[in-house]
Amino acid sequence: MKPVTIDLVRHGQTYINRYDRMQGWSDTPLTEKGIADAKKTGHFLAKTHYDRAYSSDTMRAMNTAKLILEANDHPDVELRTTMYFREEFYGYFEGDNPARTWFVIGKPHGFDSYHQIAEEKGFDTTKDMMHAADPFHDAEDATMFWGRIMRGFRQLREENPDGGHILLVSHGTTIRSIIDKFGKDQGFNGLVGPRNGSVSTLRLDDEGVHVLAYNVLPDDPQ
Repeated sequence: MKPVTIDLVRHGQTYINRYDRMQGWSDTPLTEKGIADAKKTGHFLAKTHYDRAYSSDTMRAMNTAKLILEANDHPDVELRTTMYFREEFYGYFEGDNPARTWFVIGKPHGFDSYHQIAEEKGFDTTKDMMHAADPFHDAEDATMFWGRIMRGFRQLREENPDGGHILLVSHGTTIRSIIDKFGKDQGFNGLVGPRNGSVSTLRLDDEGVHVLAYNVLPDDPQ
């Protein structure tokens, strides 16, 4: 396949983001700030000619993508949705406060926070620990999560064999997990979560996934 450049965008702020709650496969609307986030990112990317546009199949991602495309100088791109790039599924912990959730999950193992687990043991361990702590075991473990994400990258390869530039709107933990897995050797640090409306850039080719930029906002110094 010819290389595909991916502008990977985190959706705008939602009410659950505003209330500092876990939001995986659950969904809430964009706040006024979230709408502004998406519009600002749209203007930032307005000159980019996208060959394809994708978002996860959640309302917050789809609405962010639509606002970005509305601001684009080439607005005739069809938006496609894919469940493969949803947020990580938090199972029983959906809607809970993240600090409390990760204290409950981590404390029996000697950890006080998500950041501490991720920094010392890695992002995959956070997923496995949450799955184990979920009384229903519905939360995705690392194998479930990466199986889904890699099916998503396979979809992008199959649907874009001639290469090109695509927009993909996804979610915070999904994006930082991708950055950590594929960008660590290039010095990118997923321990700092992507901001709402931020843009990360990937290159997808026959050799794999490569991180070119992470967590860039329209008002960041260039």
